[in-house]
Amino acid sequence: MRTSMAIMICKSITFICHVFKKRGTVFPGKMARKVYRDTLKHISYPDKVIAVTGSSGKGSTVSLIARVLEKNGEKVVWNESGSNVRTAIETLVLNSSGIFSHKMNADVLLLEVDERYLDDILEDGVITHLAITNITRDQPSRNISPDFIFEKIKNSIDPKSTLILNVDDPFLNRLKYSHEGKVVAYGIDKTKYDVTKPNYAVDAAYCPSCSSKLKYTSYHYGHLGLYKCPVCSFGRGTLDYEARNVDLETFSFELDGSKVKLDKGAFFAVYYTTLAYAILREIGLDKEEILKAINEGSMSSKRGKVYEFEGRKIEMLESKNENNLSYIQSLNYIHLQKEPKTVVMGFENVSRRYRYNDLSWLWDIDFELLNSDVVEKIFLIGRFKYDVAVRLHYAGIDEAKIHLVEDITNLLDEVSEKSKSDIITMVCFDMTGVITDMLKERQG
Repeated sequence: MRTSMAIMICKSITFICHVFKKRGTVFPGKMARKVYRDTLKHISYPDKVIAVTGSSGKGSTVSLIARVLEKNGEKVVWNESGSNVRTAIETLVLNSSGIFSHKMNADVLLLEVDERYLDDILEDGVITHLAITNITRDQPSRNISPDFIFEKIKNSIDPKSTLILNVDDPFLNRLKYSHEGKVVAYGIDKTKYDVTKPNYAVDAAYCPSCSSKLKYTSYHYGHLGLYKCPVCSFGRGTLDYEARNVDLETFSFELDGSKVKLDKGAFFAVYYTTLAYAILREIGLDKEEILKAINEGSMSSKRGKVYEFEGRKIEMLESKNENNLSYIQSLNYIHLQKEPKTVVMGFENVSRRYRYNDLSWLWDIDFELLNSDVVEKIFLIGRFKYDVAVRLHYAGIDEAKIHLVEDITNLLDEVSEKSKSDIITMVCFDMTGVITDMLKERQG
């Protein structure tokens, strides 16, 4: 009875939220938990429950998986909004469940999950496939350190789940030695974009088994790359799914003996496409059907929106605050462009959850990549624009290229007046909606 009441409350509050044009992704689940805290224990889940977690890349991975599943006729319930904490997932699950049957109306439950609270999401035995993208320095005020997050994830893994790991990450690679269930390894082979020595501090430099310094033959970015311990047997090992012959200029790479198209010419796109393919193969989808769906068109991703402004293309990359690798991936993407670009950067809040204004992470980011002829102008927005300007100054970027926008409502006018090239925004979540709304208002 209490389960039915909690589901009814969740559905009713969600409906009211939508009537008043509110997102309603977290609050309904929060209220449902007040009615009955153990509602999720009494839900009948589909046979396939997939969770994707990690410091970055999980949202793009889930978006691509959902698109492929839907094209293959599967009924997918997934957190498209990006809300990935316990109460948001409770809202999603209960809204998709029958009030009296308590059964989810879905063939697949697909979840993007906050890595900090993986242990609080679903009960043991529910998640059939758990994929982990990477572990990096991310929101230190909340996540403390990569080692802390590793332990949180490790202690949350159901031994019966199939574990899908990015073994280019030494942090994650440790898990294949301790997991009791099936382990699937994915990664990227050496590419022409790799470096033999990174220009920034890396999060994993020593062997987690014997503490010797790892020997990298190449770095993709951050601590992700091809490595091996020179003392013990720790290394990437044999991969089940490995991306090869990556060519960002042609938006393509090879996987499982076939050519795969990317939705954008960015290295991180290779990772989430490879992971999506690996998960889809592991749950039983046909190889050709997966490739057909991936290659048919660009992904409609919340991480990479494209608009038009006065005949100029605006590509929006969401760069996650307090995560140096998220920024570095966006910077690498800009650095590889062939035509001049106008760049918009900035954020209004360091964190959406905490009031700390720690900006030390800005100095872990290789902003020197913007010191390039491909960058025509850089517009800085948000409350911390002066702090970012200081970092760009020390990166050696020509101050004539840097423009501070004092009033965000004037951004489009100032971009129109002071630059001519196509635009790439690399802003945090809080500013994406603001810029999008301004563009839509201009377009009528």
